[in-house]
Amino acid sequence: MKKDNSCHLLDLPWEDVLVPHILCHLPLQHLVRLQRVSKQFHSLIQVYMANCRVFDLSLIGPSIPKEAFCSMLKDNKVLQSLSLKSCSDWLTDKELLPVIGQNQHLQRVDMSGCVWLTRHSLVAVSLSCMHLQHLGLAHCEWVDSLSLRSLADHCGGLQSVDLTACRQLKDDAICYLAKKCLNLQCLSLAVNANVTDESVEEVAKNCRGLEQLDLTGCLRVRNQSIRTLAEYCPKLQSLKVNHCHNVTESSLDPLRKRNVVIDVEPPLQRALVLLQDVLGFAPFINLQI
Repeated sequence: MKKDNSCHLLDLPWEDVLVPHILCHLPLQHLVRLQRVSKQFHSLIQVYMANCRVFDLSLIGPSIPKEAFCSMLKDNKVLQSLSLKSCSDWLTDKELLPVIGQNQHLQRVDMSGCVWLTRHSLVAVSLSCMHLQHLGLAHCEWVDSLSLRSLADHCGGLQSVDLTACRQLKDDAICYLAKKCLNLQCLSLAVNANVTDESVEEVAKNCRGLEQLDLTGCLRVRNQSIRTLAEYCPKLQSLKVNHCHNVTESSLDPLRKRNVVIDVEPPLQRALVLLQDVLGFAPFINLQI
């Protein structure tokens, strides 16, 4: 009888060959499908996921079943980066809390747009992930003052926080964050009508290493706080103030002279663009006069 000398994929050493040299090159959606092939493949994927340090659902969030999410991460205790953007259709505290609770080395968490989560998830992040550096909470309207204060108390090493459209937040919570998280380099307070000069000034005075600030649509921000920002934040590289109707060129001009990138054109430049739209061409104007 002839011996079958063929070698199958699963015959290769899992932890020495398949996990570090093959599975690490497969997109996450392929891993999700692969674990359904057989019990052996399911076990292999579990071994891989238990040692995975980055888990990014931003591209496939809507298509992954929540059961698969729970199954794939149930043995993982070494995650450093977790991106949950696009999981808004199905992700709740029930699925997320166990993952957060057993991953204390997380440095980056993005929950942007996860509308079915609650403040309990943010509190869990703050209590479990004390080495957190980057946090995305854009369009998470469930973020409130108490949960943000918990974050500030326990995650003082934060470098970037995205609070875009977290409309429950007011000046008191943002000022508290600024006083506790002195290493902030990137901050978005965009699309929040509650944000005033008080928040911006507190951020400027406490977070001297600030490089990027997004105030888009913060209608109550005025020139006074932008001048404070220019005075206290020498490392500022980018400022967004579109739709901040009370911020004028008098406060922005000193920042432009420092080559800070600002998302609104100077008044003369805006006028030329409008003129070009009307005339169909740009007239020559000597700007050095």
